[in-house]
Amino acid sequence: MIKLHTLTGLVVCSAILLASCGQSAPDHEKTAPQDTVRHSYPLVTLVPVGNSPEFPDAKLSIQSVTAQKVGADSAHVTFNFAVKNYELKHQTSDSATKLCNNSAKGQHIHFILDENPYTALYEPTNGITLQNNTEHYLMAFLSRSYHESIKSKGAAVVYHFKIDEKGNLKKLADPKTPMVFYSRPKGDYIGKDTANVLLDFYVWNAGLSNDGYKVKAHIMNEGIKTQDTTVTITDWKPYFIQNLGQGKSQVTLSLVDKDGKTVEGPSTTATREFNLTAQEPMKP
Repeated sequence: MIKLHTLTGLVVCSAILLASCGQSAPDHEKTAPQDTVRHSYPLVTLVPVGNSPEFPDAKLSIQSVTAQKVGADSAHVTFNFAVKNYELKHQTSDSATKLCNNSAKGQHIHFILDENPYTALYEPTNGITLQNNTEHYLMAFLSRSYHESIKSKGAAVVYHFKIDEKGNLKKLADPKTPMVFYSRPKGDYIGKDTANVLLDFYVWNAGLSNDGYKVKAHIMNEGIKTQDTTVTITDWKPYFIQNLGQGKSQVTLSLVDKDGKTVEGPSTTATREFNLTAQEPMKP
């Protein structure tokens, strides 16, 4: 029999984990908005990531953007970034003890175009080919080596532009509407990396709170149909997804308003599939 449980976006530990945490949930967590969770044991759980090294002075900006025509219907666009007070390709100081997937290449930039999966940049430049007559939103932010975003002011940039009918790049007005950009989970998780799967995203033009904007995360394992969890997140910070199980999984993130309705506008929802396996080779 499938039992019904509840989980709030602010809960640090589920009821199953409270004993191991050695504390009761604070009163403000008990009264936070709740969502229904259908599951099979063990319960999929969101646990806030422990304190990570801060980089309050780290800065990312776009130094230049150029476009070169490619054939009759596309253009190759090159982004050059400026990075200050942050070292790309360096291992974040707590990477060895974070107990989650970590890039052997070190710290980097997450380059997210529209609602596509990010590209990790270990050098401050990237080139992409885009079709003429298309409009785009770029989000780029500095990332720790284990893919956790730097959320301090100035560590991210959003660039709104279009490629016109002739293959020329035109910068458009900066977006003013609330946005959320999906970052992690992404790709394949193998062995010990499946224990703590990082859930991280970037909020733009909005803050999260109990009575304001929130991010709704729908987390599911396609091989375990009852392992289907919806969580409302009211605090912008990274989380570890635990007990997700093996196989193909999926996360959908949606930015919602105070009434739980999905916010209208660009970049307010995104879905990613990713894989978890105990060992290589990955199962199809």
